Amino acid sequence: MGGHEELLGTAIDAARAGADVILAAHRSGRRIAYTAKAQNDFVTAVDREAESAIVALIRARHPDHGILAEESDATDPGGSIRWIIDPLDGTTNFIHGFPVFSVSVAAAVARAGRPRDGDVLAGAVLDPLRGETFTALKGGGAALNGAPIRAGARETIEACLLATGFPFRAQHLLEAYLRIFADLHQITQGIRRAGSAALDLAYVAAGRADAFFEFSLSPWDMAAGSLLVREAGGEVRDFGGGSAYFETGHIVAGPPAILRRMLEIIARHYQETGR
Repeated sequence: MGGHEELLGTAIDAARAGADVILAAHRSGRRIAYTAKAQNDFVTAVDREAESAIVALIRARHPDHGILAEESDATDPGGSIRWIIDPLDGTTNFIHGFPVFSVSVAAAVARAGRPRDGDVLAGAVLDPLRGETFTALKGGGAALNGAPIRAGARETIEACLLATGFPFRAQHLLEAYLRIFADLHQITQGIRRAGSAALDLAYVAAGRADAFFEFSLSPWDMAAGSLLVREAGGEVRDFGGGSAYFETGHIVAGPPAILRRMLEIIARHYQETGR
């Protein structure tokens, strides 16, 4: 496990390097300029600067590793390891000064195309504003600032608080999403949408939310967070109950008993057919 622990150390340090860039920009008080990559999907110079800082640190330590990062969107399997990076998860929040955003860095088995279930070996999700670093090591558990964390143990969905994200990249899925949301809203204690999928998954791992669901995410949104949930005792599934969430982008994460109920409700309104 020694090699994986080294990867985790790099993930933590790389996430901190990105967070330093983000915090400096956030505290400067300057207006954040942005451009639209797609409808409701934005990028700022801060995203790119944070990604450059993260990639530079990883390249210095692991020059033979590949990189898959949101703003470069370049798949490079490289050697045996590929780093999956979201330098600023919650860019829209960041632009508006809404204080929920994070950095996500994960090390995974290198392969062509999208990662697969079980590929992620180590990961870190860092909340710059709260000074919280969520970490996970495959087979080694999950932690928050070094202290072990566990996913929630509730067995009835009626007692649950859920986290979610809106399908802003896939407007054609909005109707199905809203039907799922309505059914879940009626039987749970509440649903929260904060705007950073990586943090949502970290919160599931820490037991702050009982489960999470979202349509049409990218690998960098899920990589570190999915390992956090697994290592904290939860499960991660696609909307069909399988393990192809990196391929489809549709993800449900949480304790097994809660996922079963959520998947039953999802199946009423959506059949897994791809992104």
